[in-house]
Amino acid sequence: MRTAIIGGGAAGFFLAINLKELRPEMEVTIFEKSKRVLAKVEISGGGRCNCTNSFADVRDLSAVYPRGHRLMKRLMKGFSQADAYDWFERHGVRLTTQDDQCVFPLSQDSHTIINCFLAEARRHGIEIRSEAKIDSLELLNDYDFIAVTTGGSPKADGLRWLSDMGHEIELPVPSLFTFQIADEALHALMGTVVEDVVTMIPGTKLRAEGPLLITHWGMSGPAILKLSSYGARLLAEKQYQCPLAVNWTKLRDTEVLSQLDEMVIRNPQKQIKTVSPCGIPSRLWGYLLEKCLGERANGRWGSLNKKELNRLANLLSGGDSYQIAGRAAFKDEFVTCGGIALSSVHPSTLESRHVPRLFFAGEVLDIDGITGGFNFQAAWTTAYTVAHAIHTFLP
Repeated sequence: MRTAIIGGGAAGFFLAINLKELRPEMEVTIFEKSKRVLAKVEISGGGRCNCTNSFADVRDLSAVYPRGHRLMKRLMKGFSQADAYDWFERHGVRLTTQDDQCVFPLSQDSHTIINCFLAEARRHGIEIRSEAKIDSLELLNDYDFIAVTTGGSPKADGLRWLSDMGHEIELPVPSLFTFQIADEALHALMGTVVEDVVTMIPGTKLRAEGPLLITHWGMSGPAILKLSSYGARLLAEKQYQCPLAVNWTKLRDTEVLSQLDEMVIRNPQKQIKTVSPCGIPSRLWGYLLEKCLGERANGRWGSLNKKELNRLANLLSGGDSYQIAGRAAFKDEFVTCGGIALSSVHPSTLESRHVPRLFFAGEVLDIDGITGGFNFQAAWTTAYTVAHAIHTFLP
């Protein structure tokens, strides 16, 4: 029996290795259209590969999988984050869990994952064909099973050959990207990190929490990346031109006002810019003061009147607004929202409802997660599901 895997990324290799472990007699070939396999794994997590998450802080999968959470809940009963952790450790990749529950190789090097996959592929005799673009099943008539693990397609045209077979396609749009903001004064704060903020798209229920990084083009960090994931479709519809609000304190305005009143009592003669409330970095505090108070930002704490304190409290607790002027996309590292609609596959096996013995795994499916190792976990879970489905398909 022979299986063809279209796509030499994380899901493709994981599927191939698990299938060979379940069915050693199976001939497995990976077809990769580019010269290099596992290129996205190499650059993921800043070159460290955030390969999964402990899920210890996850109460509802919809919070980490904006699309596909119901299917992931079902499939993770068969292959969970704990199973993924155990799999890598058993295959010689020692892992470590950070305080934020992200899981990385202990080596802090993505090549540890890549070397593991390549070594297992060699050990199991998995054939790897690079520069082999497959866009028709007619090219694979000699294979008994076919699995598509091509990853996210930036454009719907890349999935047309699959839609022509009857598969419904959810329009692919980018997810997990940073925001361009046309504000030179903000850009001057490049490198400033605020450890815990809330970002929001005004007029919607979209909001995200976490660290925020100010960059030379706008804003980045988990609080921005998560928001871009939650709002991927809305932001695409608005052509990445919409308002953004930031709560720099995660507090309500009354709570911030109470802290500001305390600052006035304790520091009446100190310059406002020299003492920042709520742990706000000093450079950012100066920027926010200028934005809110103008020339009055150079005064002393004791000179602030009630109206000015209320304005500051509002600004710090969610009233600080910006205009998103585009997305800053790194073409090799973004995640795609959309792909093969989940209605087009059998939920227990991920086999196509339209073409027998054709399966899908990884980002080609309309499943995507926020930053933090959740997309790799989706790759491991769906790939294992397909490997197990092919295994049980046979006597």
